[in-house]
Amino acid sequence: MAVRLRAHHLLCMLTFVGRGYTPAFTANYMRIIARLNAGEPVELVEGPDDICAPMLKEQGSHCRTESVAQRDAKASAALAQRLGLVLEQGRRIVLTAETLAQMRAAYAEGAVRAACTGCEWAPFCTDIAGQGFAGTRLSGVRINPPVGSGSPD
Repeated sequence: MAVRLRAHHLLCMLTFVGRGYTPAFTANYMRIIARLNAGEPVELVEGPDDICAPMLKEQGSHCRTESVAQRDAKASAALAQRLGLVLEQGRRIVLTAETLAQMRAAYAEGAVRAACTGCEWAPFCTDIAGQGFAGTRLSGVRINPPVGSGSPD
């Protein structure tokens, strides 16, 4: 399996501390974070994704608006440039601790924040980044060093 995510949610996850639009939304997000921390890959999608799922039944859900699609395009372009990856629909990525560190550094510098313009959560996320991402839930997968590369016991 893979967690289906739209591009701008790659940024949102960097500052997720367990708060969201509704209790159902937050509980779903926590399950997704647990899956990613366990090593399940992300599959990039266009439009509503696994994080959007609890919001889709609500009338006027912003998940299908053009402004959110534009947010995805901006996030994809900025992250692709920073990470040196092609981020297109269907691409699978494992979020390692190292990749998340790169993404968080770019986020803190403002290098990938164009997608956040106009988002109601932007000030909250800016505060989280300013606190060194303390309390965030996404830790990423740790890549174990090859056997024999560590110091002897």
